[in-house]
Amino acid sequence: MERTWSKPGPAADLLLRGGRVVDPGQKIDETQDVLIRKGKVAELGSALDAPDGVREVDARGLLVLPGFVDLHAHLRTPGREDEESLESGTRAAAAGGYVAVFGMANTDPVVDTAAVLSGLVARARAEAVVPAGFFAAVTRGLAGERLTEMAELAETGAVGFSDDGRPLEGALLARRALQYVKLTDRFVAVHAEDSSLVRGGHMHEGPVSARLGVGGMPSIGESIDVQKVLEVAAYEDGRVHLCHLSAAASLEHLERAKAAGVRVTAEVTPHHLTMTDADVASLRSVFKMNPPLREEADRDALVEALRRGLLDCVATDHAPHAAEEKDVPFEEAPFGTTGLETAFAALYTALVKDGPLDLGTLVTRMSTAPATIAGIEPPAVRAGARADLCVVDPEAAWTVTPDGFRSRSSNSAWLGRRLTGTVRLTVAAGRLAWEADA
Repeated sequence: MERTWSKPGPAADLLLRGGRVVDPGQKIDETQDVLIRKGKVAELGSALDAPDGVREVDARGLLVLPGFVDLHAHLRTPGREDEESLESGTRAAAAGGYVAVFGMANTDPVVDTAAVLSGLVARARAEAVVPAGFFAAVTRGLAGERLTEMAELAETGAVGFSDDGRPLEGALLARRALQYVKLTDRFVAVHAEDSSLVRGGHMHEGPVSARLGVGGMPSIGESIDVQKVLEVAAYEDGRVHLCHLSAAASLEHLERAKAAGVRVTAEVTPHHLTMTDADVASLRSVFKMNPPLREEADRDALVEALRRGLLDCVATDHAPHAAEEKDVPFEEAPFGTTGLETAFAALYTALVKDGPLDLGTLVTRMSTAPATIAGIEPPAVRAGARADLCVVDPEAAWTVTPDGFRSRSSNSAWLGRRLTGTVRLTVAAGRLAWEADA
């Protein structure tokens, strides 16, 4: 059963000349030519000849990387195509070096039946620039009451099940979901949050929120729910994925669960890895997200957890909003920031260029790891593999501006920031999906 779909197009025939190929899965970090024929990596080597009909691309001084996979995006289709469509969202993904992206189920209508999911699959086949897959909801209408028909939805192609944006309230609901998901080869992705502790909050609860007089969302609102879900998963031997973790206390529960053999994976976002609640002091609504930006100690703990693999992967939680929705006082604005087009550059700038992560680790967490969790073939720069890769200029500096996005929305937390690293070219599913200045 397929888990991603995209529109057809001509297979790529390219010779990437002289780039630094970095693919930890293949134990490659060296300058090589990469020949792509009919959408597949045909050969790696030095001084390769360009066959007839193959376009040569000068990749000297550039990085050639396995393409990225985003396990958590909000593509707003169906229902809010004014904020994002499958075409614009996947074009933004391609511009960010992504070769696959998975949309969450909190759309209008909710992806809670095979009919709605089938409609999305048909649209992806007609519109998606890079392969797109979809989560189905855990509960009907995200209401937290009746479970969806998970087996039927899995057969239709759902990558997993999530009520993201809403927690699974109560241990009983989490237990039933994790029991049912065992009938499929999928997983339950959980937005961990104790609503009773965060209700009415708009940012992390701490000294900054107190100084600003803004309602706080304490970190225990996340960590308590993480502990609950992990205990249920351990009891039921169910497969669970923790979305967008933000708090150091959550990582303590995650580490104990992994050590005990619980079938759990977890993600972290670029914004939680690179920003803190100090950024919220400006009260710019682009810094309002859920879970909220937390304190420096939390950020440090997240970075270290990602470095050593306790946090399995990076996911953007790309959340586009219409300009008028975010152009309101902080407390009135919706949660969320876009992220597909800035993810690699933001992390490369903050964590790799002069930071604690090596490039290979970041590539693994953005490519191989999320693909493995999703159950799709991990991108690889390997002879015989389908061409799913991106070419990045690691020295190019750029300023994030509202008019620079392929996304229909520009509510980016990185607006005005100077980043280093630009995606020059993306080949996804064997097709040229993005080329800068083309």
